[in-house]
Amino acid sequence: MRNLSKSKLIAYRQCPKRLWLEIHHPELRNDSAGTLTSFRIGFSVGDVAQQIYDPEQLGEVIDVQRDGFAAALKRSTELLESDKPIFEAGFSAGGALAFADVMLPIEQDGKRMWHMVEVKSSTQVKAYHRDDAAIQSFIAAKAGVPLISIALAHINNQFVYSGDRDYRGLLKEHDLTGESLAREGEVSEWIEAAHATAGLSDEPDKKTGKHCKTPFECGFLSYCQSQEPQVEYPISWLPGVHSKALKAHAASYSAPDLRDMPNNLLSKLQQRVKAQTLSGEVYFDKTGAVEALEAYSFPAYFLDFETIQFAVPIWKGTRPYRQIPFQFSLHTLDERGKLDSHAFLDLSGDDPSLAFAQSLIAVCGKSGPVFVYNAGFEGARIKELAERFSELALDLLAIKARLVDLHPITKKNYYHPSQRGSWSIKAVLPAVAPDLSYKALTGVKDGGMAMDAYLEAIHGETTPERKVEIEQQLLAYCGLDTYAMVRLWQFLAGRSDLSLEEL
Repeated sequence: MRNLSKSKLIAYRQCPKRLWLEIHHPELRNDSAGTLTSFRIGFSVGDVAQQIYDPEQLGEVIDVQRDGFAAALKRSTELLESDKPIFEAGFSAGGALAFADVMLPIEQDGKRMWHMVEVKSSTQVKAYHRDDAAIQSFIAAKAGVPLISIALAHINNQFVYSGDRDYRGLLKEHDLTGESLAREGEVSEWIEAAHATAGLSDEPDKKTGKHCKTPFECGFLSYCQSQEPQVEYPISWLPGVHSKALKAHAASYSAPDLRDMPNNLLSKLQQRVKAQTLSGEVYFDKTGAVEALEAYSFPAYFLDFETIQFAVPIWKGTRPYRQIPFQFSLHTLDERGKLDSHAFLDLSGDDPSLAFAQSLIAVCGKSGPVFVYNAGFEGARIKELAERFSELALDLLAIKARLVDLHPITKKNYYHPSQRGSWSIKAVLPAVAPDLSYKALTGVKDGGMAMDAYLEAIHGETTPERKVEIEQQLLAYCGLDTYAMVRLWQFLAGRSDLSLEEL
């Protein structure tokens, strides 16, 4: 009988079909960019955990990728006879296999016991973390490891990095000893059931649903969706929260379609999306759009930020997962239709925050609307900068007070069937300005790619030539974001008389 890893057991807990596919058809897996990013974050948190739990560097790290499973398990057994901290120690028992993030030796009554710590990159304990700890402790105990306690350590989002690689306080422990050990019967049943699933000759029959993205986004989702009946107008295009009644009605269909959804179960906005989608016609309240924008005078500013966040802060004075702006694009439009543009981009690898704030103040003027697409995002970043740099707070908060959000104005007054229930700028732009396209960009085409490009640019091994290439790609992407807003404003405001000439 093969040993199933802890990750395979967690996959089974999410969906038996996922486990079966991971074992029998791993080539069908297609992890999203978000999933790959979460893997990278997990590795970075794991690395700093070793520093936190072993500041004197007396411990040892098991490298299963380098040494293989057999050698890693053998070395783990040997180290459990020592008094050293162990990282990634492996255990095998009862048809299951697990590697513990941290094992710390503790002496009790003259005997060597072990404190096990599972390290997570989240900022709180989640339900699947408890399953994780229960599986880890079950396998370790069955393998004969004398455990005294089991804890889960997660990111403390109140931690402020003081610099000099001092990460004491970054992780916050929660004791899970009692509940983990009490779930021995549950874990034993999971392992037995997972082995039964793994041994099936055919994949389990399981429809897609909420479980496909909870607690993780499944890399087999596209494959599973392709096996199900396809509909012309999926109800996933309906925006907003779906009521219980709507969900229940949709569940009565094997392949629910917008045409099957009665209007009395839909919100006004959902009814609009349904009607325009089925008719193929555009909804545009020109009068409403003009009225929403006519109160704003010139000059008009159009602003967009790009940000980066780190689970493990790298800049002094920053917190875990705080979104740090490293780039902005600004287009300025005057009453004659003349456009001016400004950009800020810091790829030095140093904290860009202060220079970003100073540059933003310098180019935003003192009056005139500052149009954004999702004011909550830019507004929150400006507020955070004001909190960090008190000497700039008044000027920054004055810019924040001038923000005007084009998103709700667009959502209220315009819908094109091609949007498929989305009002993201990337969904709206092709409809109102078909001559512009994010697809035509090179390298960086969305926010996630911008973050990845930034990380590559500030990496010490990135060549100067590649850094210049990334800089050009980031400037083009962020610049299109703000020019897209200019064109959207022009469309909604009915100002086709403006030629939008660059200065």
